[in-house]
Amino acid sequence: MSEAKTADPVHEFIAKAVADHPVILFMKGVPERPQCGFSATSVQILDHLGVDFVGVDVLQSEPLRQGIKAFSDWPTIPQLYVKGEFVGGCDIIKEMFQSGELKTLMEEQGVLEA
Repeated sequence: MSEAKTADPVHEFIAKAVADHPVILFMKGVPERPQCGFSATSVQILDHLGVDFVGVDVLQSEPLRQGIKAFSDWPTIPQLYVKGEFVGGCDIIKEMFQSGELKTLMEEQGVLEA
């Protein structure tokens, strides 16, 4: 089973994207034009913090949309990754932002200046 997973081009694309970009948001739409409220909220929070991030539109491909859910074992989109680690979806991003945890995480990972 795990061999098939690594041979999956969608999983390879996701793994490479997560490895290549310090902060990446798999979302519906693009940061300039989010296609759902949860993606829009996530983008607003990252923009508010001043985090440099890459948005990947999962609506461009159904295999990508399903693949990211399997990759993270998380059922919803958007999904935020920081330095290769899955952080969470919109609710978690929002909670972490409100508690100050998200800013701290970004600073600790070196993707946001303290």
